[in-house]
Amino acid sequence: MREIPGMRRRLLPRRRRSGKPVLPDTALTCAAEWQWPVVPGVGQRPGSGRRGGCGCPHPDCAAPAAHPFDPGLLAATTDARMVRWWWTNRPTAPIILATGGRAPCAVSLPAVAAASAVAELERTGVRLGPVVATPDRWSLLVAPYSLPELGELLYSQDWVPGSLRFHGEGGYLALPPSRTGAGQVRWERAPGTDGGAPWLPEVQTVVEALVEASAGSPGGGSRLPY
Repeated sequence: MREIPGMRRRLLPRRRRSGKPVLPDTALTCAAEWQWPVVPGVGQRPGSGRRGGCGCPHPDCAAPAAHPFDPGLLAATTDARMVRWWWTNRPTAPIILATGGRAPCAVSLPAVAAASAVAELERTGVRLGPVVATPDRWSLLVAPYSLPELGELLYSQDWVPGSLRFHGEGGYLALPPSRTGAGQVRWERAPGTDGGAPWLPEVQTVVEALVEASAGSPGGGSRLPY
């Protein structure tokens, strides 16, 4: 992706003395340098603790603090001025990536099964892109794919674990260093820092390994026949 002149130094995530990246700077890196459309997440309800309630009005929220609310997902943008304004006003808001289109997609599994799959992929020499981790789930970022492409890929599998999730067109994913109701979001495999958007593998490269890892891992999920 084209680098914006004069902005590279400013967009790279700066670090506090604690060593933790600053959310506004990371949001700017994703949007302006990598051209990943982002939007601020709703965040946790004040006083809900390290892993707790969502700031949205739904008491049974399925993705506590890890989703957009106001503004909604359709507002996701790569415009640096808009991103800067959002995180200036809400500096602790989670960073939500709008997946699909020209943006990265993702495939996620429960943490134990995903860790096994990542280890197997690396053992066999498969090149991985960034891997996002929460205490419960890992998400492997992959190149954009269409719904028909995904359908053909799943149809070619004998079965697919029910715990395998796909974040494609119209989906979203919380990015590090956000904190959500599931806990701290971190990079298990960090993006490269050599300029431009991080490299991403094709979805078919990783799905078979994820399916196989789920078969023998605790929490891998029940089988969905295809």
